[in-house]
Amino acid sequence: MKIVIVGAGRAGLEVANHLARSGHTITIIDGDEAVTRRASEQYGLVALSGDATTAAVLEEADIAQSDMVVAMLRRDADNLAVALLARAAGVHRVMVRMRDSAYRAVYAAAGIDRVLSETDLITGAVATAIEHESVRHAMLLGDGSAIAFELTIPPMSAAAGKTVMELAAMPEFPSSCVFAALYQHDRRVEAPRGSTVVQVGTTVLLVSRADEVGRAVGLLTRPAGDRAAAP
Repeated sequence: MKIVIVGAGRAGLEVANHLARSGHTITIIDGDEAVTRRASEQYGLVALSGDATTAAVLEEADIAQSDMVVAMLRRDADNLAVALLARAAGVHRVMVRMRDSAYRAVYAAAGIDRVLSETDLITGAVATAIEHESVRHAMLLGDGSAIAFELTIPPMSAAAGKTVMELAAMPEFPSSCVFAALYQHDRRVEAPRGSTVVQVGTTVLLVSRADEVGRAVGLLTRPAGDRAAAP
């Protein structure tokens, strides 16, 4: 894909470099010439200096021919301007980084539905990890009512040796919870099937309603022989 990323801060450069390594054609726009020079010299990216909230700069980046525009500037007002100019230029896929949650309704009213909220990501990761020691990584999904999270099956877990189907059939297993992926010891990723066996040391990726995460964590981590109710 041809992707224009507006805002080459630390996050913007990391995203751009990752996408470029994956084979996408990346153009970066930033108002700081030192930043664009670094993007060009250090990462080999096409980088333009200028104010991306003006149509002329976006036209120079040829956004009308891009598949996607990602606005990652420091102010939501600027990201909104970039998003609207991109849409006016005919770009169908536009994503913005939201700094202030008060802009959520503004983006929605403008028809910008691809909104990345760093606050939501941090809240989901930190709060879930604090509440559940076994959880390694987590993120909020949608409006925050669901959470995707990873945990590793510990030694002596009652869940070890059972299939995904057997675990899902347990009365205490949350009805909203689904197995999304399994990472084996060698980090090989498996798409779980009903017959897939969960072993000690396997890392599982699950998606659950936020209020049922504790039940899923409790069932998968409690010791064998412990029939106490999951939290």
